[in-house]
Amino acid sequence: MAVFKDASEVYQCIGGLFRRAMTDPLAEKVAASKISVQFNYSDPDASITVDAKNPPQGQPYAVHEGEVSFKPDVVMSMKADVAHQFWLGKVNLVAALAKGQMKAVGPIQNIIKLIPVIKPAFELYPEYLKEIGRSDLVQ
Repeated sequence: MAVFKDASEVYQCIGGLFRRAMTDPLAEKVAASKISVQFNYSDPDASITVDAKNPPQGQPYAVHEGEVSFKPDVVMSMKADVAHQFWLGKVNLVAALAKGQMKAVGPIQNIIKLIPVIKPAFELYPEYLKEIGRSDLVQ
């Protein structure tokens, strides 16, 4: 059975993580990357784009749920369950790409450079899930 029952749960949990991370010191490093990354999920279908190229004034980056009107630098595709496990720190990006669990279109070196930057999010995600009453998803 899938972790998330519908797109709204993906947006609440993973999209919420990206928004919550804006208040974390890691946000400055994401902003400094000046890249946009779209995450396309299946099971359930959802799309989240993190845009550090054109952030709203006073924000480190923008988080868009659903379609966007611009072409992201990198598009990552995966099952939502894989994304959930990734943010829990249980999926290695390079191994997941090699196994086909994740697919990337665009300069993958940009994503690989972000791994050390986003590493604090692996601790933030389970904390965030508990904050929103979803400790059932922390395993």
